[in-house]
Amino acid sequence: MRLHSALDVMRGDVVAFIGAGGKTSTLTALGHELFAQGWRVLATTSTSITLEEMERLPHNMRYDSNPQRISAALSQHGFVFLYDAIYDGRVYGPDVEWTRQLLDTIDSDVLLIEADNADGQPLKAPRDNEPAVPQEASLVVPMVSLNALEKPLDDVHIYNPQAMIDKYGFYEGNAVSPPWIAQVLRDSELGLGGIPDRARVVAFINDTPDDQYLRGKARLIAKLALKSKRLQGVAIGSAENKNPIYEVQRTVGAIVLAAGQASRMGEPKVLMPWTKRHSILEHIIQQLHRSRISYINVVTGYYRDEVKAQAKRMGARPVHNRAFKTGEMLSSLKAGLRAMPDNVSATFVVLGDQPRIQPRVIYELLRAYAEGKGDLIAPSYNMRRGHPILIGRKYWAEFLALPNYQSPRDVINAHADDITYITVNTDSVLRDVDTPEDYAAERKRAGLSQRD
Repeated sequence: MRLHSALDVMRGDVVAFIGAGGKTSTLTALGHELFAQGWRVLATTSTSITLEEMERLPHNMRYDSNPQRISAALSQHGFVFLYDAIYDGRVYGPDVEWTRQLLDTIDSDVLLIEADNADGQPLKAPRDNEPAVPQEASLVVPMVSLNALEKPLDDVHIYNPQAMIDKYGFYEGNAVSPPWIAQVLRDSELGLGGIPDRARVVAFINDTPDDQYLRGKARLIAKLALKSKRLQGVAIGSAENKNPIYEVQRTVGAIVLAAGQASRMGEPKVLMPWTKRHSILEHIIQQLHRSRISYINVVTGYYRDEVKAQAKRMGARPVHNRAFKTGEMLSSLKAGLRAMPDNVSATFVVLGDQPRIQPRVIYELLRAYAEGKGDLIAPSYNMRRGHPILIGRKYWAEFLALPNYQSPRDVINAHADDITYITVNTDSVLRDVDTPEDYAAERKRAGLSQRD
């Protein structure tokens, strides 16, 4: 995956890189990607970079040059770096307050800014007046290098370790661990300090080898960092690679549809026993927790009090569908979507009567989503589409706009060409419980005896 896709860079963005672990190389790689797509790319620094780093850029000139000259350089070179002064082997940028004037006078498609300094270290906590992010920044990329792992927490290997020690009680000199990195990355005063309130925030764990063990470490850091609602995603990869990003971890939720009456069952099927300890609904919620789903909304309708009690007992959030008697499945999906937090980028739609839901299926869909294979992802068994389906936020407005008498499949089928199908080797994605015979058959397929 390319950087611009992983970071979701848009024309008109002001992109600021902060933190440690390859900011300049990432800025440079992103600039070349956008230039290759025909964008007019302007770059600068609100701190400083090395002279050697600037010399890798296609063209550089002073920031106070005539705006027409800068525009002409953009037309000629496509990717231009602006600076203020050069001395002692370092290149210094203009004052951060100059950004607004630059945006008003230069006709670039994007402005990239290195807005922090880490003295080449892989992990940092900011000092006073760091980072130097302009208020005009629309996208901020906090960075850390995976090379920080196992490094001693001291001034030789880490930038400003004392701030981490003072705030969290990390032991000076001990090896840096994934939870420590995640804690710093998601901290509002450390890794996320100085970011404008309106800016989008996507972190980047750089220098990650294409090695399953180390990639797993980076994935752990990302998942722990995403406990901050400020982060919209955490990219994992290496800026030096041709395709720099392996995956982007994002916050994913699940909507369990449990509002139905189940008239054919003669009793509320979601509340029927599945194992000795759990009902069908409780088992489904448990499987979602095992799949590391961050937010689970259980939509109630009929049997509201009983479903609500079980959902809360299992650590899920009950959401009542006021239109449950007339709105069918779509009204329940709408209720679940509206209740999702702003930092959730996609959600699974989970049937409340599909008790054989399996974490390994959810993992496969999550992996496809993280690797950028789509925003509408469904499992497929024997060429048949099943559940749960993962739906990216970009499609939510279409579901919310549908009249309640229509079906969620109307939106899904309208985007048939956009669906990514993940072939699975279990028919559990196709089967739900509609009748007593279904219930008995599904229990048998799950290997449950009458006593379970």
